[in-house]
Amino acid sequence: MAYGYFYIPKSSTNDTLSKARMKLKEIPISIWQSIRLQTLSHKRLNETHKPKAKVVVSLTTIPSRLATLHLVIRSLLVQSVRPMKIVLWVQEGLSESLPKSLTKLQGSNFKIRYTKGSASHRKLVHSLEAFPETPIVSCDDDLIYPKNWLENLLNEAQMNPEAIVANQTRYIQYESDGAVKSYKDWTYPKDNFNPMRVIAIGAGGVYYPVGALDPLVTEESLYMSLAPRADDLWFKAMSLLKDTPTLQTKQPTKTPTPIIGSQKIALKKTNIGLDKNKTQWEALVAHFNFKTS
Repeated sequence: MAYGYFYIPKSSTNDTLSKARMKLKEIPISIWQSIRLQTLSHKRLNETHKPKAKVVVSLTTIPSRLATLHLVIRSLLVQSVRPMKIVLWVQEGLSESLPKSLTKLQGSNFKIRYTKGSASHRKLVHSLEAFPETPIVSCDDDLIYPKNWLENLLNEAQMNPEAIVANQTRYIQYESDGAVKSYKDWTYPKDNFNPMRVIAIGAGGVYYPVGALDPLVTEESLYMSLAPRADDLWFKAMSLLKDTPTLQTKQPTKTPTPIIGSQKIALKKTNIGLDKNKTQWEALVAHFNFKTS
């Protein structure tokens, strides 16, 4: 099967968002964009004249990010192309802790739904169940997204409708004996690469076409056993079970802006710093008997 639109990113720039550190130069940009978004009126956030796409934008959150989460949602509401719906999955125990800055944004375009689980996998698995016939775009809860973020992602996804498309990716690497390499070595080869070994990084936004993942994707007991702190790895495993390739966008949107104070708690710090991504991928490889050559 041929895939007509992809590119090999430079490893030096491909992992910007996987470093959970805010650069000094990003601080004034974050402040300015936060102020701009907070001043937008209800009418501006719910404009009806924009084109609308049949896609659901899905995300989840953690308690430490509730205070700034409204900025993320506001950036999603003012996209140049509006999604069919934006869905935020929140743990049931947090229902009384949601700030008004967030809840007042609910309407026909944005809904808050509740779930018993607390794993990061919630950003996708529940929407897959709720909207089985609709493509899903997942994103993170600590970034302000550029207004053309969704439009660009959808345009590139249309060129490869049978593939998962992501703004940020890594390339799974193995030793000559089939052992999984350290996550820091998951970089693209200089020459040809195999789309089946490309893994989508959720922060930059990932487009999942209908049927891209195996039905096992929603099995909580299984993903909590094999990859409890690595939803990206779990979704990659589920795509391999369905022989769905993953592609890096050729022209990624401008990098989303981190929100000040939102990244104090991040799975990236543990998964990358302690190489937990490697050990969790090893567990997935062993359980599903994936080829490593």
